[in-house]
Amino acid sequence: MQPKIISLLPAATEIVCALGLEKSLVGRSHECDFPESVKQLPVCSEANFPDNLSSSAIDVKVKEILADALSVYSVKREVIKQLAPDVVITQSQCEVCAVSLTEVEADLENYLDKPAQIISLQPNNLADILNDIQTVADALNVTDAGKDLIEDLNQRVDIIRHKLKFNENKPTVACVEWLEPLMISGNWVPELVSIAGGIPVLTEQGKHSSYIQWDDLCLADPDILVIMPCGFPIERTLKEMDVLLALPGFTELRAVKNNAVYIADGNQYFNRPGPRIVDSIEILAEIINPKQFIFGYEGAGWIKFSL
Repeated sequence: MQPKIISLLPAATEIVCALGLEKSLVGRSHECDFPESVKQLPVCSEANFPDNLSSSAIDVKVKEILADALSVYSVKREVIKQLAPDVVITQSQCEVCAVSLTEVEADLENYLDKPAQIISLQPNNLADILNDIQTVADALNVTDAGKDLIEDLNQRVDIIRHKLKFNENKPTVACVEWLEPLMISGNWVPELVSIAGGIPVLTEQGKHSSYIQWDDLCLADPDILVIMPCGFPIERTLKEMDVLLALPGFTELRAVKNNAVYIADGNQYFNRPGPRIVDSIEILAEIINPKQFIFGYEGAGWIKFSL
């Protein structure tokens, strides 16, 4: 008999479903939306700020919440108690990204009628993401399914590596994770760029995403600029591109002059450390090496941005 699972992390929900255990999910976070069918599950968390704020306003609100030692997200304890889960999956990678391990432990301690196993994910690079998949698989007693899934994901990555094995043309790539204030993608994203045939700039593999000054980006002057705000679909990012367009010297950037500015779906792909992280590599491969790769993500996973 499979355990009843609550996932408080979109990536974890995708992992559980990819392992063939969607029917064991009894609850989800307010952000879990893939596959589409999970949207019917009870929602077990909520954000402590409105959803329609601008990048700048979100940044200010989150910093205010954290400065007051409060949580960016809340766990719906009554809902979780009624669902009586055997397993709750959360994360300890980023307190701004989803409900944290500390929050879950504090809210569920001595609250549930029966003890629940808490699985916490904390990936910093691609290997960590794959290891987390296996960790979840082992905990849910589907070890072989985890191994098969990881093997399939590795094969897709190997195809890209093999095609680019002798490729010497490696453009510099800047991936923007937040628009205002400006932030460059860290953690696993630099590694994804490298696999896809680019040279990541202003960031370091395995390190958290960092704020940068606009002058730093101008100085780096990347060949390719990929805009992928955390939690933002393409449509929402398009509405905020004026923030970048208004910056001095934007039109003088090499990427802009060469028509190499792209908007990617940071919400569905790059900011979710689950099985679709390989989709994210394939998206970058299409962007960086369009003559070698056509996976079919253009239009949905990414678009070219023109002034």
